[in-house]
Amino acid sequence: MTGDKGADGDRPQLLYDGQCPVCSQYCTLLRTGPGGLDLIDARTRPALLDEVQSLGLDIDEGVVLKIGDKLYAGAAAINAVAEFSDSASWLGRLNRWIFKSRFRADLLYPALRNGRGLLLKLLRRPKINEVGPGVE
Repeated sequence: MTGDKGADGDRPQLLYDGQCPVCSQYCTLLRTGPGGLDLIDARTRPALLDEVQSLGLDIDEGVVLKIGDKLYAGAAAINAVAEFSDSASWLGRLNRWIFKSRFRADLLYPALRNGRGLLLKLLRRPKINEVGPGVE
């Protein structure tokens, strides 16, 4: 997590699966940016995960971005997160270019989500909802 200020909601929060190597690498890429985004492993924040799921969002179907009272899930989340990418690094610029387009985010995100599911199976790691929050 970077700069996690808790549940006060004053910074955007990206909720992701810390047991997924691809999700973690993506967040590492985001972490290289100038800041302004809290990166939160959903497995370690059960209260936030419960809040998200009570609104009908499934963290196993994609990352969730919380900005104030608004929630963005999946492709919409990575589209919004593109603005937080580090424009000083080539990976950050590539991420921003790819995902700042809602069309490209909508096109690519299902493959990324399905790839995550396959990778977790290959690594024999359970999805978040298979074990519940707070269990690693």
